[in-house]
Amino acid sequence: MLSARLGHVKLSMLSAAVLRDFIDKREADGAGGVTIAADLSFLSAVLKWARHSRRLDVHDRLALEARESLKHRGMNTRSAEREREPTDQELKALYAYWDENLRQKIDMATLVRFGLATGMRLGEICRIKVDDVDREKHTVVIRDRKDPRLKKGNDQTVPLFPPAWEIISPLIAGREDGQIFSVKASSASTAFTRACQHLNIHGLRFHDLRHKATADFFRSGLDIPHVALLTGHKTWAMLRRYTSIKAADVHSAFERVHSE
Repeated sequence: MLSARLGHVKLSMLSAAVLRDFIDKREADGAGGVTIAADLSFLSAVLKWARHSRRLDVHDRLALEARESLKHRGMNTRSAEREREPTDQELKALYAYWDENLRQKIDMATLVRFGLATGMRLGEICRIKVDDVDREKHTVVIRDRKDPRLKKGNDQTVPLFPPAWEIISPLIAGREDGQIFSVKASSASTAFTRACQHLNIHGLRFHDLRHKATADFFRSGLDIPHVALLTGHKTWAMLRRYTSIKAADVHSAFERVHSE
């Protein structure tokens, strides 16, 4: 859409007025604030690259300023937070599907169970190597964990609770190196989506397992610092998006504390 609307505009002619017109037309086409904000964020990255990497004489804040103007138009630029978690029935159906589907080469059931037990991202799970696991301390090093400020080197050591250890222990027995789960994250994601489509499970992604795992950590009584260590979130604001704590969960936690 950027190419269609702005591809004909020379960099030297790009201005605040041009971007206002772009926003007006996108809005008239039915695009919402989130979509338009994403367009402008992408354009901002292009302009920054043009100025700082190619040394072109462009105003690299034009798109950013246009994006900031969206809120003054009354447009919502924040996407709705997902609250999707797999239900027990959906998980049961998925496990049964994979058990019965002999053509499925990827051990999806094990990947899903490990994701629910750890709250790890699919990419993190698929990158784990045997020598990342401490067999005595029952911990694993997650290499280059996602961080908005660090692209590389954000390695974190996290504990593997008994459910996770029971899954991973037989997979590393007698091994000294190599990936534990010999599968690409993209392939596993495709297999998960295909299974959901076959079972008519709508709106569920592998990443939603992380949502459920995080909420389950809180439901079990873990506090914010402990859960943040497990999930890798840096702030409560980031972590809060993954929680689904209800009033009943708070009652249960209160009763658990006062019964000890």
